[in-house]
Parts: sequence; structure tokens; C-alpha cells
Amino acid sequence: MRVALYQCPPLPLDVAGNLQRLQQLATEASDADLLVFPEMFLTGYNIGVEAVGALAEAQDGDCAQRIADIARAHDIAIVYGYPERAEDGQIYNAVQLIDRHGQRLANYRKTHLFGDLDHSMFSAGADQFPLVELNGWTLGFLICYDLEFPENARRLALAGAELILVPTANMIPYDFIADVTVRSRAYENQCYVAYANYCGHEGDIHYCGQSSIAAPDGTRIAQAGLDEALIVGTLDRQAMRDSRAANRYLIDRRPALYGALNKH
Repeated sequence: MRVALYQCPPLPLDVAGNLQRLQQLATEASDADLLVFPEMFLTGYNIGVEAVGALAEAQDGDCAQRIADIARAHDIAIVYGYPERAEDGQIYNAVQLIDRHGQRLANYRKTHLFGDLDHSMFSAGADQFPLVELNGWTLGFLICYDLEFPENARRLALAGAELILVPTANMIPYDFIADVTVRSRAYENQCYVAYANYCGHEGDIHYCGQSSIAAPDGTRIAQAGLDEALIVGTLDRQAMRDSRAANRYLIDRRPALYGALNKH
């Protein structure tokens, strides 16, 4: 499976402009099976609680229907970040996967909120970590800060995830996460990790770019720099099998020793 990531500066508050960009990138990534956009792509991330409240949509809202049309027209699956308004009125930092037939396959809500910005705008997602099959691969989802908690990636890997998709809005001075943690999570969990970040500025935030697709052996099969870029990598099942045969982390675990971790 070929996976494309779009690294870009945000267009805050410009939903129409972001949908136009999404459509254009679906055209440019025509040789990929899956196209992944950053966290809160539809609205921008650093936009404030009032704007989030005004722009939040249901999972099946107008934007989802428009993206479903784009996915069908360009024969490509799409993962995008957006502010989700739940039926009870709560607002979540969410990502959604729509397949190439325009079907909504999965929706994930960010579970670990980062700093005052996240906490002021969103409710934290519950214990719901969906897995879904796409083109014969099992996919899981995290959003930005979620990846920095090793338990999140490990639970997905143990449940069978072969590719973890991570729409992101990671900023300076947290470059270490993009540079090191992404590869570490792929290596220690013997799966692919696709990390789609912003670049440029949004208000007082300076994003660090460095989007990448990390392989189970810790190498990068696609890597962006600091500027806008569309990167593409091909997942290799045999390479994943070879890496899992050489690296036995998941087999050599001793869960009975880790029970105390849940008490703290």
C-alpha cells in the first residue's frame, strides 16, 4: 500500500480553502492508496475556543460528505483532522478515515490533551481506539500528543495494528518527537507509523515539520523537511515480517511484571 502525507502551513478558519487544498492534493497523490492530512486540518489548530465551537461538525457533516465525494472522484482513501461536535454537544479533536468509495470507516478522538490550548477547546476522547482494515492492512489512529505516551501505540500494536496514522500539529521546541519518537514507536512496536505534521506559523506557534513514515526497523521510508511537501512511502509486508522475526519485543514481553503500572 502506498501512503501519502501532506505537510503544509495551516490555513486557520478557512474551511473552504482547506477543502480546496484537500481536493488538489488528492489529484497530486493519485498514485497513492491513502492520503493523510495534519491534525485539525479543516479549520486550523490554534484558532481558539469560539472558532472551534463555530466550526465543529458531526462525523457525517457537510465537510465529511464533501471529502467523501473527493475520495470517490480520485479513487483514494483520505484521513483528515477536524473539530467534531458530538451528539451531546461536546467538541473533540478528531480524525476521520474515508475510503476510496466514500465510506466513513473510522473516527478517532484525541485522548491525551496537550497544554492549555487543547484543554480550552476540546473534551478528551474516551477509551475508544478503533482498528480498521484498508487494502489488506490493519490501521490504528493517534493524534499528535497521543503518540508521546508509549502505552497508546503499544495497545494498538498488541491489538493488531500494522500502520498507526498520526495527524499532528507539533511545534518547536518539540522537534525531538518528530525526529526520534516516531521512529522509536515504530521500532518498539514493530509496525509502520505515519506522522503528518504542519510547517510554518499559526499565531504564536511555529510548527517543526519533519513529517515521516517510519518502518518497523526504525528507518524512514519517507521524510519531509521544514517546508511544505507531499511525501509518499510504500508499505512492505515482507519487510515487516523480517523485522518482526529479528526483533522480538512483542513476543518477549512479560505482562505479569507490568501490572503495577496501572496502579499509578
